[in-house]
Amino acid sequence: MNGIIPLDKPAGITSFGAVARMRKILNQKKIGHAGTLDPMATGVLPILVGSATRFLDFLPSSDKRYTALIKLGFETNTLDTTGEITAKSDKKVTREQVEEALKGFVGKIEQVPPMYSAVQKDGVRMYVLARKGVEVERESREVTIYSLNLLDFDENEQELSVDVSCSKGTYIRSLADDIGKSLGCGACLAGLRRTEAAGFKLGGCYTLEEVAEYAAENHMEKRLIPIEDALGFYPAVYVSEKQAVRFSNGGELELIRLKGRYEDGIYRIFSPDDKFLGLAEASNDKNEMKPIKVIGK
Repeated sequence: MNGIIPLDKPAGITSFGAVARMRKILNQKKIGHAGTLDPMATGVLPILVGSATRFLDFLPSSDKRYTALIKLGFETNTLDTTGEITAKSDKKVTREQVEEALKGFVGKIEQVPPMYSAVQKDGVRMYVLARKGVEVERESREVTIYSLNLLDFDENEQELSVDVSCSKGTYIRSLADDIGKSLGCGACLAGLRRTEAAGFKLGGCYTLEEVAEYAAENHMEKRLIPIEDALGFYPAVYVSEKQAVRFSNGGELELIRLKGRYEDGIYRIFSPDDKFLGLAEASNDKNEMKPIKVIGK
C-alpha cells in the first residue's frame, strides 16, 4: 500500500496519535504525516503510506489555511483555551473595532513562537521547558498572513471566527494573542480547523471512521492518492527503458540525451509505460538529471 490519504484529524489527539491509529487501521508500519496539528485542532492532515513517506520533504509546505475561533477577554499560558488563565479583561469591543484590528495583521508580520510549541531552544523543545514552568526568551520571526477575513463576531460572547491564509511557520495561537493585545482586551484561541495544507483541501479528506470502514471492505487502497499526483507541481520527464533502468539504480541521466530542454530544478521521472520512478534535479552546468529520491531506494 503506497500513497497519500488526506485525513480530517479529529480533536483530542496529536498528529502522532492520528498516525498511530492509521497504522493500526491499515495494518501498515510505514506511515508518516505532513504538517503537525495541535491536539485541539482538527482538519487537513496528509497521511503518507509506504513508499510515499520517502517524498514527505518534497510536498508543498509553504501555505496553509485555517478557520479559527478566537475568544476575547482573557489570556492563557498556552495561548488557547486548554491552558491556565493568566489575565482577564472586562473591556468589550465592537465588530468595527475587530475589523479594523484585523487589517493590521495582513501581510508580512513579526511573530513570537509560543512557549508551548515544538520550536527548539538550545536543542530542547519549548513545550518541554514550558511544562517545567520555565519560560525563555524567544526571537520573533517573519511570517506572512495572505488574508485574514472576519467570518462572524458575537458581540455578547466576545468571540470571533476568522478565515486565515498564511505562510509556513505561522502560529495561529500567537496570532490570536496578538489580536487580543491590539484590541486591549486580551484573547486566546478557542478552536482551530485547518482547511488547506500540502496541496490538499478539507473537502477531499477522510475521517478516521471512513478510513476504518473502507479498510474493512478492502476499498481504501484504491482511494489512495498516488504520490506522483501529489507532486504534480513538478514537471514530468519521460525516459527510455534503458534510462529508466539506470535512473532506478541511482544513476544520473545526461540532459543532452533527454528529449526537450530543461531548466535547472526538480522533475518527476517516468518510465515509457508511465510508471513513476522518482524525483531528479536538473543541472545544465553539469549536463545531468541527478536522482534525489528514487522509488524503492
